[in-house]
Amino acid sequence: MSSNSAPAGIGRRLASLIYDGLVVIAFAMLTTVVFLLLVQAGVSLGWIAMGEAEDVAALIQENTVLYVIRDILLVLVSISFFGYFWSKSGQTIGMRAWRLQVRRLDGSLPTFWQGAWRSLAALLGLGNLLVLVDFKNKRALQDYLSGCEVVTLSKEDNKKVYRALD
Repeated sequence: MSSNSAPAGIGRRLASLIYDGLVVIAFAMLTTVVFLLLVQAGVSLGWIAMGEAEDVAALIQENTVLYVIRDILLVLVSISFFGYFWSKSGQTIGMRAWRLQVRRLDGSLPTFWQGAWRSLAALLGLGNLLVLVDFKNKRALQDYLSGCEVVTLSKEDNKKVYRALD
């Protein structure tokens, strides 16, 4: 990999975030469907009482425990998405399209837990705003807190990352 990769600017970061946001929404929808099916199974088996709820979705909204479990699952799925992709290749699907890569300051890939922490520290993308004032390094809040950087890859380097996954 080239060591002369340029720090990624705010435009590419936000474009990548939009792509990845759509993928995370799809995973969240799938997670929600699976959770609904599990709660329905619990109701069918008599483990969970419906109470006054009209359906399973209403039950989850009314039951604090089920509501919190669902929210925790959605956060875990999102964190796992980013942690997995960043630790595997340094790129999510959106980052691949925009030729971006997350890496540690020594050039190696972040660990899963470093990627998970980085995704939490991103504050739903708001951490990227620091790039606007960090003229020298162009690092976001999550980059500083996780000891990483986001760089723009050349087309050749981006292809190398993609081929290395085979």
